[in-house]
Amino acid sequence: MAKKEVKEKAIEVALWESANKLRGSVEPAEYKHVVLGLIFLKFASDKFEEHRQKLIAKGQEKYIEMAEFYNQNNVFFLDEVSRWSYIIKNSKQSDIALKIDTALHNIEKNNKALNGALPDNYFSRIGLDVTKLSSLLDTINEIDTLKDKAQDVVGRVYEYFLSKFALAEGKGKGEFYTPKSIVNLIAEMIEPYSGIIYDPACGSGGMFVQSIKFIQAHHGNTRNVSIYGQEYTNTTFKLAKMNLAIRGISGNLGKKAADTFGDDQHKDLKADFIMANPPFNQKDWRAENELIDDPRWRGYEVPPKSNANYGWILNMVSKLSENGVAGFILANGALSGGGEEYKIRRKLIENNVVEAIMVLPQDMFYTTNISVTVWILNKNKKVQSRSIGDEERHYRNREKEVLFMDLRQIGEPFEKKFIQFSGQQIRDIANTYHTWQQDNNSYKDISEYCYSASFDEVAKKDFSLVPSKYIEFVNRDENIDFDEKMQSLQTEFGELLKQEELSKKELLNVFKELGYEIKL
Repeated sequence: MAKKEVKEKAIEVALWESANKLRGSVEPAEYKHVVLGLIFLKFASDKFEEHRQKLIAKGQEKYIEMAEFYNQNNVFFLDEVSRWSYIIKNSKQSDIALKIDTALHNIEKNNKALNGALPDNYFSRIGLDVTKLSSLLDTINEIDTLKDKAQDVVGRVYEYFLSKFALAEGKGKGEFYTPKSIVNLIAEMIEPYSGIIYDPACGSGGMFVQSIKFIQAHHGNTRNVSIYGQEYTNTTFKLAKMNLAIRGISGNLGKKAADTFGDDQHKDLKADFIMANPPFNQKDWRAENELIDDPRWRGYEVPPKSNANYGWILNMVSKLSENGVAGFILANGALSGGGEEYKIRRKLIENNVVEAIMVLPQDMFYTTNISVTVWILNKNKKVQSRSIGDEERHYRNREKEVLFMDLRQIGEPFEKKFIQFSGQQIRDIANTYHTWQQDNNSYKDISEYCYSASFDEVAKKDFSLVPSKYIEFVNRDENIDFDEKMQSLQTEFGELLKQEELSKKELLNVFKELGYEIKL
């Protein structure tokens, strides 16, 4: 087993090293589409050739060039110039970039499920070095995408590349990717076992992939779920469609890449599960007089145009079915904002929708080093039982209670400067949450980790959802609120910097009056 894992990892590393050779002339935001497009092409071709041989073996050779005999088995049909064998045969030719573009164009044209999914003229447009592109093709050619279906080699390679590209693009970019351990945690907590799953800001589709893996791990039937999503950025929309296609997952991502607020592709949707990582603190997401009467805000204040956090929250609340559960990530500022945000947050708590709040460690995201929060919303916290695989879950009435968890001391190092949750840590965190939900009296508040707060306690804290206001910290003066103290220190530090700047100007003026000028 160890040998096999090392070998598969070597394939991923070799691919990454080969792809990195393109970086001289191509930005990471561009070349991820180049590399992932080629991996998809290899995978689709391998699946096509496998099915083609099956048709020949069955004596159905006359059907081997008919698309419907592939599509009915969820296999993409590839014409001759779109097949990997043709690409490799011509990999050293000067027009290989054009041939790859043609192959991807034809595959999309011949398979309706891929409409809008594949890179469009990337290879010809960005002027790749033929030698480097040929070398990358040779490396990808070594992947046997069908050798071990249980290990999902091509899916793992795709996931590996998404994470590497997110790292390469760094802060302010890479929003297409949510770190895998956070996605795993949300899936283990809300347990999307059957029904409709929705992601209003789906990025490259990681939430959907992990939902399917959760079902498979619990021996469920993936046919019992329907996937709906939306993505604003066109290139990321393509990544998501490719990601789902590689794994054989059917999903409705809308007719096009579009803004969830301005052009909702799933207006009447009611989802059983929502998993999301929307953009943090998105400014000017609507114009002053736009979306004022949007039905998604019905019963709540209109979210402020200065920050979309509560727009995303209310969009998800409006999409939940009567027993729906949502798990999503937001910046910590949403836990205690004032104005319209305060009014919306208060009403969510009064309506008994907020179930759990978990603050995550810093440095989990490649795009920001701030600490962020996982929210769990539940439209029916009073549900008494639910089946997850062979297990029947029974729940107590947690009406008006909110579970707070502080996970900032949990995690392990990853890629030198980042933090991730281990598999065991994810299971432990999810177990705490499920134990709290269930009617077995096993849950206990734990200092510096978790606390179950009543509605009255939350109301007394003026409907703040900051976990440190509720969880006991034994090594701190209990009269000190950590978040308030940090805000106070931030203000004091800002004043000190202003004073320092003023003193510097006064000192320079003194020298100037004496006839000396100091240049900085």
